[in-house]
Amino acid sequence: MTAGITLAARPSAITFVPEKTALIVIDMQRDFIEPGGFGAALGNDVTLLRRAIKPVQDALAVARALGLLIIHTREGHRPDLSDAPPAKLARGNSKTRIGCPGPMGRILVRGEPGHDIIPECYPLPGEPILDKPGKGCFYQTDLDIMLRNRGVEYLLVCGVTTEVCVHTTVREANDRGFRCIVLGDACASYFPEFHDVALRMISAQGGIFGWVSYSTELVSVTSSSVGTAAVPQSTSA
Repeated sequence: MTAGITLAARPSAITFVPEKTALIVIDMQRDFIEPGGFGAALGNDVTLLRRAIKPVQDALAVARALGLLIIHTREGHRPDLSDAPPAKLARGNSKTRIGCPGPMGRILVRGEPGHDIIPECYPLPGEPILDKPGKGCFYQTDLDIMLRNRGVEYLLVCGVTTEVCVHTTVREANDRGFRCIVLGDACASYFPEFHDVALRMISAQGGIFGWVSYSTELVSVTSSSVGTAAVPQSTSA
């Protein structure tokens, strides 16, 4: 077993063991992040989410170099919408409701162009893609058994949006006993104030839900062991 890797973090430094660690990349989907997608159609500034792309790329590079389990997630529903609760389907209007035609196909429907992951962060062959019907990555998915089967105890978490799918997943993971390290610059929100507060909530009260670190810290502490060519440098958001 390789030595543990210690990251500077809030509320305190945290050491993770690569063989017992997974990187969870949450919902880096075209409809949320690309100009002209569903997120933009709702009136959001997608450039705020695009700030996370480079840090996520760097986190992926480190995880791949370390041989971590990497799991990508996508929020979306079956084409017949049978897994979407009526209350969720009732939100929005004919232009923003789940299942309706959107700028990149039917909104939040599996198999549509907008549901897929952006090219910049696309999974490599062998990296699982987990389709989820809710905000949290554990709800009605195989994530827990996938992690238990690999002996995972630590989660490096990144993606969008910070206060919704990332936060829900971290809360779910914390209740299941996983140690969560959220890479703050590799997460983003359409609302910067929500992003900031969400990160503060995770590390409050001695780390009530986990730890908050950054992709730059992950790159810095691993560059000598995995090689700087495999781990590009990035700038914190």
